[in-house]
Amino acid sequence: MAGFIERRLAERGIVLPEPPRPAASYVPAVLTGNLLFVSGQLSRVAGADISGKLGADLGLSEGRHGARLAALNVLAHALTALGDLDRITRVVRLSGYVNVTPDFIDMPSVVNGASDLFGEIFGPAGAHSRIAVGVASLPFGVAVEIDAVFEVAPS
Repeated sequence: MAGFIERRLAERGIVLPEPPRPAASYVPAVLTGNLLFVSGQLSRVAGADISGKLGADLGLSEGRHGARLAALNVLAHALTALGDLDRITRVVRLSGYVNVTPDFIDMPSVVNGASDLFGEIFGPAGAHSRIAVGVASLPFGVAVEIDAVFEVAPS
């Protein structure tokens, strides 16, 4: 029988991508105690790659979509690490990095693409602390990178 989170994803037509392989010397997720730390994930999944700079190449809607794609990659790694997304009891922290021009100042609106997804999926447990930072560049020229910390129940 499908778990609660799996049913919520299905009801919304959300399919998690295959978790991307690490692009450097790190692991995608670390579970320590009751916290799962998922490494930064990029705004790219098979068939969809949101690359470029907000304020030059991309608008807010594209940036939000990129943040959502990155958050889906975060969830794909969380599922791999935990085996069941129902083990997530709380989204604790989300960090969002946005590839921007020097004059772009609306990083929070871009990162809402990830925050809103977590709220949609986890309900009140999806409310989290957050940082939204503009940066001069990101790996492979992507628009957004998202990482997250989740509180988890024991297996």
